[in-house]
Amino acid sequence: MPTSRHHPGGSAGRAPAPVALVALALLVAGPARAADEIVLGASVPITGVFAFAGVGIHAGIGDYVGLVNQDGGIDGRPVRYVAEDTAYKVDASVAAFNRITSQYEVQLYYGDSTAFSKTMAPELARRGTILMGGDSFASELNDPERFPYHFLSGPDYTEMFGILLRYIADQSPGAKVAFVHSDTEFGRDPIARGTEIAEELGLSVPITIVTAPGSVDVTTEVLRLRRVRPDYTIFHGYVLAPIPEFITQARQMRLRTEFMGTFWSMDNAIVQTMGDAADGFLGVMPYRYYYDESADAPMLAKIREIRPEYQSTAYMQGFVTAMLMIEATRRALATGEPLTGASLKAGLNSIRDFDTGGLIGVPISITGNSVPVGRIYRADAQAGRMVPASDWIVLE
Repeated sequence: MPTSRHHPGGSAGRAPAPVALVALALLVAGPARAADEIVLGASVPITGVFAFAGVGIHAGIGDYVGLVNQDGGIDGRPVRYVAEDTAYKVDASVAAFNRITSQYEVQLYYGDSTAFSKTMAPELARRGTILMGGDSFASELNDPERFPYHFLSGPDYTEMFGILLRYIADQSPGAKVAFVHSDTEFGRDPIARGTEIAEELGLSVPITIVTAPGSVDVTTEVLRLRRVRPDYTIFHGYVLAPIPEFITQARQMRLRTEFMGTFWSMDNAIVQTMGDAADGFLGVMPYRYYYDESADAPMLAKIREIRPEYQSTAYMQGFVTAMLMIEATRRALATGEPLTGASLKAGLNSIRDFDTGGLIGVPISITGNSVPVGRIYRADAQAGRMVPASDWIVLE
């Protein structure tokens, strides 16, 4: 497996072309003794099946670290970002973690999958020195007792369903909702609890459809939907396929249902590849989109200065994760206690009414392992953008 290591803030390794700007241009930290550095390590899929997200995640983390270092670091301590490409393979991610932590005193780490985070939980507990975030929104990780050194930089998948279902209950009390999910751990994650939440909100879930992930023939499944005629259909456990085929066939059958997705199906560039099927597609997003020019989102304006081209929702996820890690570190240092996994997590959990520079549209508080906030967006085919369909929804 090809491996590339990037050392923004120190010596720069040779990076793949899409992320070279991060390593070579933006992350400039002055020389520092290793003991003074805060090290953020990362297992990131720059290549492989998840590269569409990994490239953006890597750039987002790197850009935020660069901004922090340009502003003097964390209380004068520079942040070193050290990342390795994992091609989205758990064994490669574990190997990257071991190499990085053997060479640096790492306080913060970004993991590239649910499987990696679960695999590393015993090691994090043994070490007791690292706070870990990552690209997973798995509900299982949102458990401070089982995963005391992990956090999610947004709502978990069950909370995403909760946000979608609250929107539905507000718009259409008593509505019928269909769930369509992939036959994967990712796809199954929120389904059982999501059904309970729907019932608590006075909604019904008359059908749950399971498919293989990726491109499959969905004719039979669309016919099943047509018989039930749900008011809303929520997809989960997919990035793109088979969502466009579902929507196209359903419209050909004159099925009137609102189609919805969760985070990994909601990037603007991905939605727009659906073509005509994209128009009206709804979904939950924890962050504002790159092009949002709201007056209360100065950090988005700064991102557009750094990167004039569109940046994906994966970029925003990486950026926000780095922001929360560094804020947790700043708060842990302010206590005067040694930096440990426990003190870093306590720093994170001390966050109350925190302003992300408008990347999340309301001040956030973190009491557990997640940030249970999101907004419903709708695809506007004419504008070629995702536009807000709701205010920000904060779960208790």
